[in-house]
Amino acid sequence: MSSDKLVPKQIIEVTVTGLGSTGEGVGKVNGFTIFAHGGLPGEIVKVKLDSVKKNYAMGRVIEILKSSADRCEPVCPVYEECGGCQLQHLRYEAQLKIKTQQVKDALTRIGHLKNVEILPTLRAIEPTFYRNKMQVPVATNEGQLEIGCFAASTHRVVNVDNCFIQKDKNNKIIGVVRDWMKKYRIPAYNEDKGTGIIRHVMGRVGVHTGDVMVVLVTATYDIPHAKELTKMLRENIPGLKSFIQNINKRHTNVIMGLKDRVIFGKSTIRDTLGSLKFNISAQSFFQVNSEQAEKLYNKAVEFASITGKETVFDIYCGTGTISLFLAKHAKAVYGIEIVPPAITDARRNAEDNHCNNATFILGDAAKKLPELLEQGIKPDVVLLDPPRAGCEERVLSSIVHVKPKRIVYVSCNPSTLARDLAYLSSHGYNVPIVQPVDMFPQTAHVECVALLEKK
Repeated sequence: MSSDKLVPKQIIEVTVTGLGSTGEGVGKVNGFTIFAHGGLPGEIVKVKLDSVKKNYAMGRVIEILKSSADRCEPVCPVYEECGGCQLQHLRYEAQLKIKTQQVKDALTRIGHLKNVEILPTLRAIEPTFYRNKMQVPVATNEGQLEIGCFAASTHRVVNVDNCFIQKDKNNKIIGVVRDWMKKYRIPAYNEDKGTGIIRHVMGRVGVHTGDVMVVLVTATYDIPHAKELTKMLRENIPGLKSFIQNINKRHTNVIMGLKDRVIFGKSTIRDTLGSLKFNISAQSFFQVNSEQAEKLYNKAVEFASITGKETVFDIYCGTGTISLFLAKHAKAVYGIEIVPPAITDARRNAEDNHCNNATFILGDAAKKLPELLEQGIKPDVVLLDPPRAGCEERVLSSIVHVKPKRIVYVSCNPSTLARDLAYLSSHGYNVPIVQPVDMFPQTAHVECVALLEKK
């Protein structure tokens, strides 16, 4: 079957053979690829097509003719509408197996890597109510206030009262802000017209300290009835330590603006990972699943095989979380990051943890690596933890030039991980082992730690 014979709104029968990168079922009809939202491997489904492209078509399951034994009933009442989770209809044990296979497929098909041991995905002890950070859009739809998540592939906000992957205190923040907006008639921001006030609500919870931060992202400098909201939050959110206004006047889909203003309490909250303490600001990066982050970082330390004599470069170090884990075992750690507030947080975190062998450098890694070499500082181990887009080739080229004995690559995207591992593999490194970690249960995302060794 070719795309010429398929049209939108057509209903076809599909046998699902796998899952795509965003959790949709994948199958073929006469060799033509069909992405079936809501389908699971092993199922035979009827799919109503939404769009037809040259090489594939996309649609939504409207009837299940043969159901998978791994299918389960989603716990969230708005799961079908909401785009926040993609796998609640799949048993958790099956989610773990799917994620392991997703990593294997990426390394084979994209990276063309052979003889790599892919370990079973490390499971989460608690696969629900795990996120310590929430950021939800605010909108008005036909006169109704909506605070929740975007529907999949749209900018339509689905109202959420109790998100099943958020910490309970984050859910309570949504309720308080909703009550305040209704009581005082505070308008939501309208991104089409550029009118209104409230754009997003963010919550951050210190899992081990109980500290809570609330961030209100606004399109204006003034917040009407801000004192009343502060009072409502203090009365209803246990552990509230920080209430921040973030001002974003730009016509953009970027959530946070550049300016923060403290309305109540401090500019940061505190949390711990293992024995380390961290200050978390409104805009700083901190892993959203604290429990799984410890497993991830401990695995990174294990792969680094540090004995206490090594110098480690942590590239894309963020606020220094992995750097400080590594510093406990290494001779010296140099963290490199291009985001100024992250470096400020990293230096403060090092000071608070009495860590004297970690140095944090602001700048572009591709430029800073040669500068460190010129100073006579050469790494035995390089750790990489880039954003979803992976590493820029010039950064990888700089690392290859440095020739560390080992590279530990932490990734939140198997596709870009496979691409970058292929580059490093072709430039003198073996990839013996990869450990997937389920940082984001109920979603299609999977984190990985990969070890590379100099050939």
